[in-house]
Amino acid sequence: MSGELAAAFEKAKARGEGALVAYAMAGDPDLARSVEVFAALVEGGADILEIGVAFSDPIADGPVIQAASERALKAGATLQRVLDEVVPAVRKRCPQTPLVVMTYVNIIMAMGEERYAKLARERGISGTILPDLPPEESESLRRTFDAAGIELIPLCAPTTPPARAEAIARDGRGFVYCVSVSGVTGMRAELPKDLSSRLDLVRRASKVPIVAGFGISTAEQARVIGAHADGVVVGSALVRTAHAEGPAAAKQLCAEIKRGLKR
Repeated sequence: MSGELAAAFEKAKARGEGALVAYAMAGDPDLARSVEVFAALVEGGADILEIGVAFSDPIADGPVIQAASERALKAGATLQRVLDEVVPAVRKRCPQTPLVVMTYVNIIMAMGEERYAKLARERGISGTILPDLPPEESESLRRTFDAAGIELIPLCAPTTPPARAEAIARDGRGFVYCVSVSGVTGMRAELPKDLSSRLDLVRRASKVPIVAGFGISTAEQARVIGAHADGVVVGSALVRTAHAEGPAAAKQLCAEIKRGLKR
């Protein structure tokens, strides 16, 4: 596991907290102002930043992040510009916070996997999440990322059979992203009743931390899930709040959810 990600989880654990992975869309509402959003999330207590890179067909994302992706594309938020403009600015504002890119595999392939891995590591990216990349097709990218020092972070879905989930967890890099609910990203009033048992299964098999994401938007949800995971990912709730009310409101929501992760 990369030193940056390992340190973030260890620091949170030492404080008696679960780690908060906070997502926002690079370029929403524009490149410069999205940096303010990322900085606000760290001020609110985010331990790791998940930097969304817009794609025209974001199949894993619900309406809130789809809309953010559209705004970012209109603002010119290509992968190249995110790496050249947004990531260095966030790195300067938040030098101790690990950065993870979340995008889709076509974006990486269009740039070239080796070029992306080299540029991403040079800019200070610790890991990458590609929700549309099946494990069976990830070997080439994983080798390239391993060589560059970038963690290819795997996902386990609610529909992943137990044996397959265990295999994914055993070979995980950075952390294992456990998808909490079937379907796309977005806030949920309730989370599945079997979520805790699924998290426990993955956690037993994994050599790296596990986090749960999709549908988490409140401190209470974070508290419940935090008992079975090393952290949570919050995205849609923060994106919606930042867009509607601004970075200060997103910072406040981040702080509220972080309080739910105290143990």
